[in-house]
Amino acid sequence: MSIATVAEAETSFDTAFGSIVKDFQGVSGPKERANVLLKLAEALPHMPADMRVNDNRVMGCTSQVWVHAKMDSAGRVKYTADSDSELTRGLAAVFVKALSGLTPEQVLQVEPEALAELQLGPAVLTPSRSNGFLNMLEAMRKRARALSGSVLPVFPTLRISAADITPQGAFAEAQAQFLQPDPKQVDALVKVLSEKKIGVVAHFYMDPEVQGVLSAAQERWPHIHISDSLVMADSAVRMAEAGCKAVTVLGVDFMSENVRAILDEAGHKDVQVYRMAEADIGCSLAEAAEAPAYTDYLAAAADESAPALHVVYINTSLRTKALAHAQVPTITCTSSNVVQTVLQAFAQVPDIHVYYGPDTYMGRNLAVMLRAVSQLSDEEIAALHPAHNRASVKALLPRLHVFQEGTCIVHHLFGAEVSEMVKAAYGDAFLTAHFEVPGEMFALAMEAKKRDMGVVGSTQNILDFIAAKLKDAMERPFPDTLQVVLGTESGMVTAIVRKVQAMLQASGRQDVAVEIVFPVAAEAITTDNSARPSPAQNGNGNGVVLPGGLPVVPGPAGGEGCSAEGGCASCPYMKMNTLTALMSVCAKVGTPGEALLEAYRPRAYVEQVNGRSLASAGCEPILHMRGFQTTKKLPPALEADILSRKRHA
Repeated sequence: MSIATVAEAETSFDTAFGSIVKDFQGVSGPKERANVLLKLAEALPHMPADMRVNDNRVMGCTSQVWVHAKMDSAGRVKYTADSDSELTRGLAAVFVKALSGLTPEQVLQVEPEALAELQLGPAVLTPSRSNGFLNMLEAMRKRARALSGSVLPVFPTLRISAADITPQGAFAEAQAQFLQPDPKQVDALVKVLSEKKIGVVAHFYMDPEVQGVLSAAQERWPHIHISDSLVMADSAVRMAEAGCKAVTVLGVDFMSENVRAILDEAGHKDVQVYRMAEADIGCSLAEAAEAPAYTDYLAAAADESAPALHVVYINTSLRTKALAHAQVPTITCTSSNVVQTVLQAFAQVPDIHVYYGPDTYMGRNLAVMLRAVSQLSDEEIAALHPAHNRASVKALLPRLHVFQEGTCIVHHLFGAEVSEMVKAAYGDAFLTAHFEVPGEMFALAMEAKKRDMGVVGSTQNILDFIAAKLKDAMERPFPDTLQVVLGTESGMVTAIVRKVQAMLQASGRQDVAVEIVFPVAAEAITTDNSARPSPAQNGNGNGVVLPGGLPVVPGPAGGEGCSAEGGCASCPYMKMNTLTALMSVCAKVGTPGEALLEAYRPRAYVEQVNGRSLASAGCEPILHMRGFQTTKKLPPALEADILSRKRHA
């Protein structure tokens, strides 16, 4: 290619887009700008019917939009597009005219900010149409990547319709295998639970086999509860009050310990509590909060000359919460309320320093989000929190401290490698990310959130987001398939399937579906509880041992699974809670064999903290959070504690 041709190629977007910008700048008023769009729509050739298919659909648009791309002999991209809305066709025509003739690399260099030059205004570019406009660009960029010669990854998927569940890929097949459980297993579980009056509290992240059976059994035995960790202990108390004689806990050890302690505090010491394994069912995050480094971190907070507040993630033990609160005034948070908790603390207590922990990724993401908030207008910030503006958010940033040595091994799997793969192959899909994922995945979901195509938050937030998008799709008169990247623990898919199918069946829509995408890395891992790698194996790289001794060995066929560089987020500790273990424990309850379950009892909290039981002291930060959730303010007792400790320091 000659120098002149290279120069022509490099300026072709500016030239083509510049002429479109002049068309819009040559008129004034929303009606005139809309007319320009309609003229562009009229000049845009219609796609043939055989190209207006689901594979060419642009997700996230309220109207139907199709985009197709091909490469010409000179290595330039040629786009075609269409829509069933004339104004949207006009927007599609803008991209066809501006991007056709570019190389794939040039298309990928076009950023959304360039579109502001059109100055369409909110009357023409309504919020929904603006999101659709940005989604069109992302769809065209994805097709340019495919044409550039890059081999785009194809992740395992699970397609959910009203009547069917269709997996693609070995990992998805493993998830789908138990979504429709064996009726005999359900019957056996219901029989033993009801006869012996046993309650079950389980976390969302259980193995698919366990979740499938529990979800089906839940319809016949009311004392089964599957949720985030926040309400597991409360559910156990309700089960005890309803007459359950024992409660089995399917989760990691701090969850069963919390259940035991809260039952004791509620006067139900006679209700037995059982874990699902003799070995420790660890949690790297909870353990990080009990390490000396975290004690030192809190000591620095206690030595702070200004008022200090410790915001501790819910996924920690009551022991952690109690001992932390003894050092520094502490409030618990969840991934769905951490932003509002922190903003309120800075607004309510002058000059306060906030210490967040132990989840490093979540803390870093919180800091990134607040830096982004500081760039918004005062009006936008006030909509997020009425007591803040750009100046106040910028001023609080140096007073937000994040613990740097705590990670969840599950969310650590969503690293740089998988994030790049998601961006390349699924950037135009709906992106979900738990607040605990590494920054790369968090950034992708935050960017998608700007286009109303993403969510960052808790597992419940993710479930609610999927349900809301499905509701929107069902209200539209045309067929649709929503593609959703699941950026959290894969065990959550059971709750998603049940929610999606219930909504689709209630609506009677057979032409709408949700496709769940499981991001996985090329380097797969799985666990083998029966064989622990020897020290020699660990030393030469043939085996990995996770905190607590759980081994990790090369995994599923086809490279589908999890890796340290990103992956399917399947917690090996949670997967120690098997259906076999549950049935075995239940079988022994109320029999002479119950004596064999001593190792299955959670560790009891026996320490005293400032003259109170550890369970009682550990509940106080949770009660502060519940007070905040009710009033949207730090409770008066917590505020007084913050100020009082500093006065007496």
